[in-house]
Amino acid sequence: MQHITNSLLKDINSPDDLKKINEKDLPQVCQELRDFIIDAVSCNPAHFGASLGVIELTVALHYVFNTPYDKLIWDVGHQAYGHKILTGRKDVFHTNRKYKGISGFPNIFESEFDAFGVGHSSTSISAALGIALAAQRNKETTRQAVAIIGDGSMTAGQAFEGLNNLSSSKANMLIVLNDNNMAIDPNIGGLSDYLVDISTSHTYNKIRREIFRGLEKFKITGPNAKDKIVAINNSIKSLLTKQTNIFEGLNIRYFGPVDGHDINHLVKVMKDLKDIPGPKVLHCITKKGKGFKLAEENQTAWHATGAKFNKETGEKIEPEEVKPKPPKYQDVFGHTIVELAEKNENIVGITPAMPSGCSLNIMMEKMPDRAFDVGIAEQHAVTFSAGLAISGLVPFCNIYSSFMQRAFDQVIHDVALQKLNVVFCLDRAGLVGADGATHHGVFDLAFFRPIPNLIIASPRNEHELRNLMFTAQQANMGPFVIRYPRGNGSILEWKNQMQTIVIGKGEQIREGDDIAILTLGPICNKTEQVCKTLEREGISAALYDLKFCKPLDEELLHQVFKKHKKVITIEDGTIIGGIGTAVTEFMVEHGYASQIKKLGVPDRFVDHGTQTELQHECGFDKKSIYKTAKQMLD
Repeated sequence: MQHITNSLLKDINSPDDLKKINEKDLPQVCQELRDFIIDAVSCNPAHFGASLGVIELTVALHYVFNTPYDKLIWDVGHQAYGHKILTGRKDVFHTNRKYKGISGFPNIFESEFDAFGVGHSSTSISAALGIALAAQRNKETTRQAVAIIGDGSMTAGQAFEGLNNLSSSKANMLIVLNDNNMAIDPNIGGLSDYLVDISTSHTYNKIRREIFRGLEKFKITGPNAKDKIVAINNSIKSLLTKQTNIFEGLNIRYFGPVDGHDINHLVKVMKDLKDIPGPKVLHCITKKGKGFKLAEENQTAWHATGAKFNKETGEKIEPEEVKPKPPKYQDVFGHTIVELAEKNENIVGITPAMPSGCSLNIMMEKMPDRAFDVGIAEQHAVTFSAGLAISGLVPFCNIYSSFMQRAFDQVIHDVALQKLNVVFCLDRAGLVGADGATHHGVFDLAFFRPIPNLIIASPRNEHELRNLMFTAQQANMGPFVIRYPRGNGSILEWKNQMQTIVIGKGEQIREGDDIAILTLGPICNKTEQVCKTLEREGISAALYDLKFCKPLDEELLHQVFKKHKKVITIEDGTIIGGIGTAVTEFMVEHGYASQIKKLGVPDRFVDHGTQTELQHECGFDKKSIYKTAKQMLD
């Protein structure tokens, strides 16, 4: 447990405790909370900058609103560490993102204060609107629903869909726009603060309501006059402040921008907003990484720390390595696409807001006119890629596997149906580790396999990733999916001479007579080590790398089932619908009767932990593979 030496935070174990603090002491609470997070994350690597940027917002929300009765819905959830610490999880925060510890994201199964489970972006407005309208229906007139969303998340389509629906409702709901980069309304200062104070004041809003009632009483207004007067009011406000924004255009009352780090002013504004009915937006300007200089100056690098660090100097404390490590798969992708694009002028790169995460930033630096970051907009990324492909270009659309779930329809309707040559590179496929259930990329094989025209492949090492990319960019290949995991590969000398791979052709890695093991992707490398162990015990295990989930290498499978009565399939993905299912379907369809055991992710959501811990839990780490083979042979 983290030792707390501060004087105020140590006694805060719930929002009720926080409310006992005098308002003048809230800046000290914010500083202590910020220091607590810096101390904790310096020892336990995790997301960092986002939570530091919303400390004052977090304290103000819990100070003013009656949580957990009032519902706070955090968008994505990277910024919710302060929220967790203030809501009874301070003493277990050292277990954050660790195996069997607390989640790095709000989780409804973890705390009643986590009103909605999150992890992916742009869901908060829709969820909060549902909660607000349900409260209306249940006549819970005092219940508040608050969505806290960042400016980055506002780029996704679902956020706009939620806003559009909200604009036609009378939901008692507040959107807190945490703007730490691109301001919708850039005017910040005395006049802006003054206008916010005026527009949120009880007196102003009482007069506003009385005017509306008076107009209705004397029948001066028509049925749409109220909306017109609101629009006129917003227009006058825009004229006076030189501000125009989408919220006012949707008739959602807009307040701001305000300084998101002025805790006392935030408390005042939020107290006033509590009493204003209907949909409204509070626009707060914040600084990601606030309070830690290096995180403020390099927000991308300090979004997540990745390693322990010296909290005084910011120097990363990397574990001592006995030998050099192979490169990350993402970096092999980043360098390879540049290498291919230098020879093929039609190649372009697309990513939805993850250029550094997927290493497309390498291409962006060298070929800025041929690499596109489209923001958090996976559906757009896919259809945008389709538009590029139908015009003769070869788009490499790099999307994390778990985020690709959002663009399933676009892959079917806009790409596969039209047989367009879009190369989907699914980074973070399989179990990803500490980010947990919302981020595991374990469903892609199952949801892509039924789609016609798709080629689906997974390389077992860096050389094969490069070969697959080289193959996929050739003319008339059609839609091509390449999935690869988070983390490092297995080959130090990764830069091979690329060559074309035969589509749908697997490879026998080891010969054997007693049992056959079929794998897809890098799990083949661990399985090969298991086969060597079995060999030392007198067990002859044949090992096959299928390479392709679709099309299957049917010639190779006939060879396997004609020879072997005991077969294991292994994949870093769901057992249901994946490569094991495909192999089983083949076996049944062709009349074979081998005993088959499928290893992979079971039919449940898997929580967070290291990749090794989770593979063991799911039963396809090296020990589990060995145990399964022995049991089948016994």
